Amino acid sequence: MLLLGIDIGTSSVKVSVVDAATQKTITSAQYPDEESPIIVLQPGWAEQSPETWWAHAQAAIEKCNNTSRYNPQDVSAIGIAYQMHGLVLVDKNQQALRNSIIWCDSRAVEIGDKAFAAIGTEKCLSHLLNSPGNFTASKLAWVKQNEPEIYGRIDKIMLPGDFIAMKLTGEITTSVSALSEGIFFDFLNNRLSDDIISYFDFNEALFPDIRPVFSSHGTLLASIAEKLQLKPGIPVAYKAGDQPNNAFSLNVLNPGEVAATAGTSGVIYGVSDQLTYDQQSRVNTFAHVNYAEQEKRLGVLLCINGVGSLYRWTKSVFGDAADYLQMNRKATEAPPGSDGLRILPFGNGAERMLNNEIIGAQFHNIDLNIHTRAHIIRAVQEGIAFAFRYGLDIMRENGMNPTVIRAGKNNLFLSELFTEIFVNITGVPVELYKNDGSVGAALGAGIGANIFSAPEQAFEHMHPVQLVEPQGTELEPAYQEWKALLQKQLQKSAPQQSLIH
Repeated sequence: MLLLGIDIGTSSVKVSVVDAATQKTITSAQYPDEESPIIVLQPGWAEQSPETWWAHAQAAIEKCNNTSRYNPQDVSAIGIAYQMHGLVLVDKNQQALRNSIIWCDSRAVEIGDKAFAAIGTEKCLSHLLNSPGNFTASKLAWVKQNEPEIYGRIDKIMLPGDFIAMKLTGEITTSVSALSEGIFFDFLNNRLSDDIISYFDFNEALFPDIRPVFSSHGTLLASIAEKLQLKPGIPVAYKAGDQPNNAFSLNVLNPGEVAATAGTSGVIYGVSDQLTYDQQSRVNTFAHVNYAEQEKRLGVLLCINGVGSLYRWTKSVFGDAADYLQMNRKATEAPPGSDGLRILPFGNGAERMLNNEIIGAQFHNIDLNIHTRAHIIRAVQEGIAFAFRYGLDIMRENGMNPTVIRAGKNNLFLSELFTEIFVNITGVPVELYKNDGSVGAALGAGIGANIFSAPEQAFEHMHPVQLVEPQGTELEPAYQEWKALLQKQLQKSAPQQSLIH
């Protein structure tokens, strides 16, 4: 019995086919091979076409099928992971009305801040566990204010994974996890937020049916099944945002367990059984994949927008046509601390952990007589790791104190140097696993379709491939210098608000 997982990323769509009996990956493919572009119509905006995601998902499935390593007719369930917080709007014919306003778009910050003040800080935090900030609800309010003709034609609003499930099944559903990441869900009343709907004057009919993450979100249309060589009627049995799904794929399901990723964005994601929130909403709390009213499982999420984006930019500008493996090797030629070169890795929109300030990526202390390409690459890795430490300290303020962090051995964690810097500066050991978002989505489908009797069965063959433990604190002075530079920039951009902690 086979499971198919689809991961709708910002850079590409990845698909994996997994054998349910062994949990081993039979084949994987991504499309396109190069990074998908982000449409930037104005500074701070970020959009992508939902139809492009769908085209890429079909192409990636076709690439998997063309390997001839399995019979597509043996696929029994489909799972979907997707980039979080994106807004997708469709009309009554299920046609997208505009490009998706994606996760790193900053246009709705002011709208969210006004809602935070109007609804009330304490009420928002205690009921929504977050400020409306720059999340999906505020993006929908932006469309309502600025594109009323489009808003008037909306039949349903959804997140990116909901759109792909709709294309596969013809059904539109959502989940508590998805609604919470959009800041539409009231945790104390366990329903759509009356405060958000009333303040923004949204029509409740715009929201899809709510179903559990692990459940049927529709069955595969015969016309789509024929096109994809799959069996008609198989369920889409799992949908989750990329960061809850990444944690799930690392078997992070219980209170106190923590996952990290260093892909396009950088994330630390810890599970709690408490309705916890940060007073400044610098880290955010959403319903985890296994959230239930009677057994609460919340995901506390720290996000750094521009981790992989900065490393990709560094490769294109300073990499001298090197691949990432060569870059990682090059970085080892520079000493710890990069001879004083400091980089703030915040060049991809408003940063939640910086109170939605946009300070940009910054290079400090460049010495033209000292600093080389190796220094720049290492300083980028150090700057990213320092940002993780800064955010982890905020999580610690809010009661999340990991003793170990699980991460996939991919993206920046493929770099031994970056992993060493991350572990030493956070002081937390890292367990590295061979994991993948599309594989996690496939395993989630196995749970949702009752192919696995329990989540534990989906991970019975999963073991860490490496444990990296802290070896020293020599980078602490460099981190304190980096932190002082960051605080200076924050004071410039928000002089009335003390963000020093």
